[in-house]
Amino acid sequence: MTDRWLSVEDIAKHLGVSKDTIYAWREKKGLPGHRIGRFWKFKAHEVDDWVRNGDVADSSEGAN
Repeated sequence: MTDRWLSVEDIAKHLGVSKDTIYAWREKKGLPGHRIGRFWKFKAHEVDDWVRNGDVADSSEGAN
């Protein structure tokens, strides 16, 4: 099974949040992502681990 790179749109859909929330979490909360040129790319398993570890706060900061 291939673990493909996901775009901001893909990872936002995966988590059920807006693209703006993804950018805010990346900047302020350390959402794991990799910059490739001018684009951010994500691995679903890294993001899922980050969420499971509680690294995203329950507050509404950055949420839309």
